[in-house]
Amino acid sequence: MDERKTRVGRPITPEQFDEMSDEQLLRLVPRTYREFFPGKDFCADGHFYLHDGTAWSFFKGSFLDE
Repeated sequence: MDERKTRVGRPITPEQFDEMSDEQLLRLVPRTYREFFPGKDFCADGHFYLHDGTAWSFFKGSFLDE
């Protein structure tokens, strides 16, 4: 994996996504939205949906529509 430090709100590559565990991915999601993270297996194309219909993207490090 890339040696670049991963942190909340920082985008990751699809390769990094594949290499990371659920616990590692969860740390990239802002605390406010962590309860909605369904696990890596349920993240279609590197994103997941929140209760209000918005989608958080690991590849953007933010919401899909921003």
